[in-house]
Amino acid sequence: MRHDFNLNLRISTNFTTLSSRCLSHRSHPSAPPQQADMSPPPPPQSSTNAHLLKSPASLPDALFTALSLFVLFSTSPKPNSLFFLPNNIKFSLPLNLRKFPKMSLPLSRTIDPRNSERLAPAFATPQSLSDWLKPRMSVDLFGTWGVRSGTKNVHNLWLEIVEGETLLADSTPPVRNVEVVIVRIIRNDGKILIESHQELSNGVIRKRCRPLSEKMKPSESVEGAVVRALGEELGSLIKIEDSKTGSDQDCSNVSGVHGNVRILPGSYVNKVEERASASYPGLPACYVLHIVDTEIEGLPDEDFYTDETGDYGNLDEANAAVSCKKHFWRWVDSDSV
Repeated sequence: MRHDFNLNLRISTNFTTLSSRCLSHRSHPSAPPQQADMSPPPPPQSSTNAHLLKSPASLPDALFTALSLFVLFSTSPKPNSLFFLPNNIKFSLPLNLRKFPKMSLPLSRTIDPRNSERLAPAFATPQSLSDWLKPRMSVDLFGTWGVRSGTKNVHNLWLEIVEGETLLADSTPPVRNVEVVIVRIIRNDGKILIESHQELSNGVIRKRCRPLSEKMKPSESVEGAVVRALGEELGSLIKIEDSKTGSDQDCSNVSGVHGNVRILPGSYVNKVEERASASYPGLPACYVLHIVDTEIEGLPDEDFYTDETGDYGNLDEANAAVSCKKHFWRWVDSDSV
């Protein structure tokens, strides 16, 4: 009897142990199953809060994602969206910013000293002009100004700028821009009066061999410049009556009678010459020439001279400039001019 009881107790104990193991297996699903689970799959969970259940991306994954986005946007065309501007819209400063004028106009433009809206002189003194010129031109040639026979000095150039007779182009070397009226005085036998030479204030004789010429002033017409030039250089021998010369800029109609001076109609010629300046070595010049023919009664038939009457007023700088004191004239054949 006792043997049967012990056997039943052992069987009960083994059954209890087996049941405990089965319950333990069901409570731990991560353990590998002993056989295939034939039960139907669980219903899918709602995706509403599924992103909340996902674990955050690791750092390598985040870097890879950022790199992929950068490559995608850098190689694809930029759309016209809120985050991209259209290709035809560019932000830049305007190219037509107002520029302050330089000291003078460039050589490529025609200089018109008769224009009343001229720029003011850029140099307060001859010394300031000299300091500006020296680094822009040959020092050796600049040193010959006023020293070499027939040349003028920096005071002369400064006076020309102050009077509006000359403009300097801001270049290296600078270019002297001048408008000049040339008066061809024709005698009844066809000969033309030329200025053979000049006597300067420093005693130097300066050769000319050209018709009467004079630099034009601002707001001056060609006809007015002709009358003024004749009065300054031939005034001691002829009389020019005071008359209105006007400010007409139509040079093709230059003509008129002023005392014993007659400007021949249809004789006006305009041309531009670029050459080295004889008065200022090393300084190239651009001359706008206004040429007219005249007839003047009462002039001597032989060679003669006249005294210069034009000057630069009472400016102190004029005393240091080289000026012309006498003009010497000669009649020559027209084909020799």
